[in-house]
Amino acid sequence: MLFAVILHDKPGQGALRAELLPQHLEWLDHHSTEIIVAGSLRHEPGNVPLGGLRVVEAEHKEQVVALLQSDPFFISGLRASYDVLHWSKAFPDRRVPV
Repeated sequence: MLFAVILHDKPGQGALRAELLPQHLEWLDHHSTEIIVAGSLRHEPGNVPLGGLRVVEAEHKEQVVALLQSDPFFISGLRASYDVLHWSKAFPDRRVPV
């Protein structure tokens, strides 16, 4: 199954995010078979991210939550909240552009 994950950072935590970014990127790379797409979300390109977006492939929602909770951003307390939603991708044969 595919899941869309929307992650919300705690406000004012840009310095913590920047400090942990190398560990977070390593974690994302380590989980590249489950995390199909990942990236930060912000209002404008140069702004500090407000959170992130991921598309995750897993059998159950609980697996996605467990995966999220192993992220250095989550462990450090950067994340304020998250939403894990079942995603029904339109045109399943089309590749997601990068």
